[in-house]
Amino acid sequence: MEKLISICGLICSECGAFLATQNDDDEARKKVAEEWSRTYQARIKPEDVNCVGCIQESGLVFSYCHVCEIRACGRGRKAKNCAYCQEYPCDKLKKFFELAPSAQKNLEAVRKKHENK
Repeated sequence: MEKLISICGLICSECGAFLATQNDDDEARKKVAEEWSRTYQARIKPEDVNCVGCIQESGLVFSYCHVCEIRACGRGRKAKNCAYCQEYPCDKLKKFFELAPSAQKNLEAVRKKHENK
């Protein structure tokens, strides 16, 4: 499977919610819900764990994606992901990168590849 990179730089194709959805795996949904509930100190139910990737135009996305400011911004700018934005990295991303440094690494790699074309 090709890497599917989200708007913020997370790799959707490696995400537990994405994989549980692709495999229609209820046990995986339960495990992801339990793990994310602990990690993010939130109440996440297994039925919330459905996602086909936030860059998709339609289809299931994780419940948080509906209120994610980064996703809303990227979609509003019609950017494939934040690496393609002229304002990269914005304050929203900088704050997010503190929680997910791997997302920054992924977006930096996309920017580098894009600039070399």
